[in-house]
Amino acid sequence: MRCDLYLASGSPRRHELLTEMGVNFSRVVVDVEEQQIPGESPYAYVSRLSQDKARAGVIQTGGHAPVLGADTIVVDGDQVLEKPNDQADAIRMLKQLSGREHQVMTAVTVANAVKQVTTVVTTKVWFCELTDDVIEAYWLSGEPVDKAGAYAIQGLGGKFVTRIDGSYHAVVGLPLYETEQLLKQFSV
Repeated sequence: MRCDLYLASGSPRRHELLTEMGVNFSRVVVDVEEQQIPGESPYAYVSRLSQDKARAGVIQTGGHAPVLGADTIVVDGDQVLEKPNDQADAIRMLKQLSGREHQVMTAVTVANAVKQVTTVVTTKVWFCELTDDVIEAYWLSGEPVDKAGAYAIQGLGGKFVTRIDGSYHAVVGLPLYETEQLLKQFSV
């Protein structure tokens, strides 16, 4: 079956959001090292990751259809909060975000054999104060295990969010408006 787009992401959230957008796509599995380079800004880092994923997808698929690569990071000041390594790491991150504002950056790149376009959407997110008991219970839910910043706004972690300024869907992992604008540039 012919597809209009390849998604270079294993994220169930991105899969769901693209499906909701009505895009005819197939998944392609890419292996890209997600490691921030010393001195690299969070903006440059998230942009590079989305571009690396899209380019890896183009190479793997032979450029027959555009490839969408995306990445989402949580940023506190200049510090990138990746997926937690373990329970202690998740607890540290959630305590760091407790009662404060942070940013979520999602970069989306669409590329084919001749063209590549990237956009980065930054959303400000505010958390309520989190007690140790709340953080422990949230960890035990299993949700923070594979989430940047150790939380998911679309899940139980949403109850920690007092407000956002920006795109809710970008925090989930794929900004819908901006993604649609990129796809239009590739006639998808």
